[in-house]
Amino acid sequence: MATCPECDAEMEVDDDDRDEMEVGDPWDCDSCGTHLRVASLEPLEFDSDEEDDEEDDEDDDDDAEEAEVDEEGDEDADDDDVDGEWEE
Repeated sequence: MATCPECDAEMEVDDDDRDEMEVGDPWDCDSCGTHLRVASLEPLEFDSDEEDDEEDDEDDDDDAEEAEVDEEGDEDADDDDVDGEWEE
């Protein structure tokens, strides 16, 4: 019996499903809902689905970069205003 790498719940897999499984196949944990991938068949083991994790990380990185640009843009705008005031 395999366990979920995220919540450590025991995962029951039907013999029919196991016979058709290949390494890399997607699977969901019934207990926590985490998207997993088959890591090995003997013994049956699962890993977190790296694609989902990478997409989430990329979304977080994009949000952080946008926030930095906004902050930098605001700072530059303030600097321009101050520079403009000094020039007058």
